[in-house]
Amino acid sequence: MLFVQQLLNSVMLGSVYVTVAVAFTLTIGILNFLNFTIPTLFMLSGMMGWALSYWGLPFGISGPLPWPIALAIAVAIAIAASLIVERFTFRYLKMKYGDSTEHAIPLVSSLGFLLILENLVRIGYGSEAQRFPGPDADLTMNIGGLFVRVPQVISLIVTIAIVVGLTMLLKHSRIGRGLRAIAENPDAANILGVDTNRVVPVVFMLTGMLCGLAGALFAVNYGEVSPMMGEDVGSKAIAGMVIGGLGSIWGAVLGGLIVGLLEMMTVHFIGADTVQVVVWGALLVTLIAYPNGLLGHNSIGKGKL
Repeated sequence: MLFVQQLLNSVMLGSVYVTVAVAFTLTIGILNFLNFTIPTLFMLSGMMGWALSYWGLPFGISGPLPWPIALAIAVAIAIAASLIVERFTFRYLKMKYGDSTEHAIPLVSSLGFLLILENLVRIGYGSEAQRFPGPDADLTMNIGGLFVRVPQVISLIVTIAIVVGLTMLLKHSRIGRGLRAIAENPDAANILGVDTNRVVPVVFMLTGMLCGLAGALFAVNYGEVSPMMGEDVGSKAIAGMVIGGLGSIWGAVLGGLIVGLLEMMTVHFIGADTVQVVVWGALLVTLIAYPNGLLGHNSIGKGKL
C-alpha cells in the first residue's frame, strides 16, 4: 500500500513538472529559444501570492488579500513579467540586430532577467522559505487506504485541462496555425502573412500563464514558497522536457510524469540526496538510447508541436 501511495504522490508531483515542462516546450518548439526566465516566473507567482495574502497590495491600497484573489493577481503578474521579457529579450533585440539575435543573445538576456528578478524578490522578502496561508481545513481524503489532498487532485485536473486546451489551440485555431507556421519556418510564415510581432507574444503570454498557474498550485499544495523554489522545479522540468522529447507537448507531459515518478521512488528506496543523480542519470541514458527523447521529432528546436 505504501508503494501505491508513492506512485500516487509521484503523479501529483509530476503534474507540477508537466506544467513547467510544457512552458519550456513552447519556447523551444516554436522559437528555438531556451527561456531561462521560466523558473523565475514560477517562483514569482508563488512569492507574489504569498506577499499579497500576507501584506496586501502596495502603498496601503489594501490589507492582506484572501489567498485565491492573491494567487489570481500573482498569475497575472507572472504573465505581465513574461511579456516584458518578450519585449526586451526577443522583440527589441530582433528589431535591432536581426537574425544575429537567434539562439545566443535571447538566451543570455533571459538569464539576466532570471538573476534580476530572483535577486529583487530576495532583497524584498528575504531568502527564507515562507509558509503560504492556503486552505485552513484538512482537505485530505482517504480512498481505500490511500491519502489524497483535494488541492493536489485539483492541480492534476487543471494540468490535464491546460495540456488538452493548449493542444486544441495549436491544432484548431488561427493563432495556433500561426504559431505552428513560425515553428516550421519563420521566414516562410512572414511571407504567408503571419504577423510575428503579434503571434510571438502569445507564446510568452502562454508561458507566463503556465508558470503562474504552476507556481500558484505549488503554493497551495505544499504550503511553502521561497525565492529559490524555481531552481529545483525548473531543472527537473528541463530534464522532463528532454526525456519526453524536445518540441513535443505530450513528450513534456510524459517526461514530467517520469521525473515525478523517479523522484518519489528515489526518495522512497534510496534517499532524497540522490534524486538529482537519478533524474539526470535517466536523462543521459534516455539521450543515448533516444537522441530526440521518447516522443521527440527528428528536427530538434523548431519542430512540429
